[in-house]
Amino acid sequence: MKHLINILDLSVEEINEMIDLADDILANPVKYQDCCNHKILATLFFEPSTRTRLSFESAMLSLGGKVLGFSEASSSSAAKGESVADTIEVVSGYADIIAMRHPKEGAPMVAQDHATVPIINAGDGGHFHPTQTLTDLMTIRHEKGHFDNLTIGLCGDLKFGRTVHSLIGAMSRYPGVKFVLVSPEELKLPSFVKQEYIKDRNIPYEQYTSLDDAIGKMDILYMTRVQRERFFNEEDYLRLKDSYILDTEKMKLGKEDLCVLHPLPRVNEITTAVDKDPRACYFKQARYGKFIRMALMMKLLGVEA
Repeated sequence: MKHLINILDLSVEEINEMIDLADDILANPVKYQDCCNHKILATLFFEPSTRTRLSFESAMLSLGGKVLGFSEASSSSAAKGESVADTIEVVSGYADIIAMRHPKEGAPMVAQDHATVPIINAGDGGHFHPTQTLTDLMTIRHEKGHFDNLTIGLCGDLKFGRTVHSLIGAMSRYPGVKFVLVSPEELKLPSFVKQEYIKDRNIPYEQYTSLDDAIGKMDILYMTRVQRERFFNEEDYLRLKDSYILDTEKMKLGKEDLCVLHPLPRVNEITTAVDKDPRACYFKQARYGKFIRMALMMKLLGVEA
């Protein structure tokens, strides 16, 4: 494994091995604290981030390595017009591994063609977000113990939600999985995602515009925010941003063992009162992100404890 651009770059077996490693790191952090000694991670974030960037940095520091990089395009030479290809050619000489987020779909694929070190896609536009999906999968395995025969509900911005697209691609490989898709008409799942990962694999799915009507069918509810930064029209964003708000009343309609996930940041699509519900797993999910990224970087760098 040289790069991670799409979650499907990893086999089911590789994902399971990575989660096993992340679990061991979680249980025995001291065992891994020096395994990336003298390694350098470059975090190239052309788009704002809190959890993803900081969890990558925390992950490398916890492995004994070092971190350099930038947190917005305006603080890099991209502001002067430098291409992604040139940035990667240069930074490959400064670091052992690169995590890159970019607002344009496909930018990490350009990066991998010009890199001499491993590239990790930390999110590209509305396309994919494979390390968030690894985090999601680790959380699902912790909460459910398995991936097969689950009904996965996805609610909110399914059109631009790269975390949604990656999770559907990953979960479509497990037997007995079903999808419940909840969104406004304007933010429905793109046809290319539905065709490739659901229809072509004959996976059962249902589409709803009402969360109340759908939540009782779900084992997993993956909430997403309506993303202001993906809209060209402010009026459309304001009209759609409050389409779905998960509150304590809606939670009463869900199964007793429902698992609620959210890639964060949250705006107002989950009320803070839901945080106290034991079925709310999104803060656990964010914590797991550090450990699965530690496991991923170890695999890509070929290092062991």
